[in-house]
Amino acid sequence: MNILGPVQGFVLLLLGVASLGLTGYAAFDAVRFRSNLYPAVGRQSKVFWVGILVAAFLIAIVSFGYGVLGLLNIAGVIAAAVFLTDVKPKLRQVSGGGSGSGTGPYGPY
Repeated sequence: MNILGPVQGFVLLLLGVASLGLTGYAAFDAVRFRSNLYPAVGRQSKVFWVGILVAAFLIAIVSFGYGVLGLLNIAGVIAAAVFLTDVKPKLRQVSGGGSGSGTGPYGPY
């Protein structure tokens, strides 16, 4: 009985879904922030980040359809992780969207 085949297929399916979700979320977040905030935090331009992340999302879609977790897909996931962990917190801080205590969805309380 060969159980490795179905398990491996399921793991690749989970990785593909995670790649789609991560790159899609990062691309959506990159579009949300104003373009003048990117230079303010000392990072690349909005066009750069949106281009990289949309390309990563499209590569994730193609990789998901073919069941291949290629090198470009891994690079896209890394780009999305860098954006979400390094650039996005700085953008939120500059835009006033930080999660400090006493701040609600409509301003301080």
